[in-house]
Amino acid sequence: MALTITKILDGGTLTVALRERLDTITSPELDEELSESIEGVKHLVFDMAELTYISSAGLRLLLLYQNKMKAQGKFTIRNVRKEVMSVLKLTGFDKFLKIEQ
Repeated sequence: MALTITKILDGGTLTVALRERLDTITSPELDEELSESIEGVKHLVFDMAELTYISSAGLRLLLLYQNKMKAQGKFTIRNVRKEVMSVLKLTGFDKFLKIEQ
C-alpha cells in the first residue's frame, strides 16, 4: 500500500492529509513533498484520520518536521486513529507532540 498525500494551503497553514501507511518506503516521498512546501508556512498540520500505520521511519519524520517548525511556527497532529495513537503512546511521542483529536 502506498501513501496518499493531500496538501491544502490556507493562508499560513499547510494541512497535510495522510492516507494508508507512513513507513520506510513512503517516508522519503513525504519528506520530499514537505521540504518543497513548508517555506513561509506558520502552522504545519498533519491530518492522520486515514493513516492506518506508522513505522519508526514515520516517527523520525514527525520529529524532524516538529523541529523544523519550531523555528518558523507551530506543528500539530490531528485526527489520529487508535492504531497510530497506540504507537505514539508506546514510544512516548504523545508526550511532546501537539495532538488534537
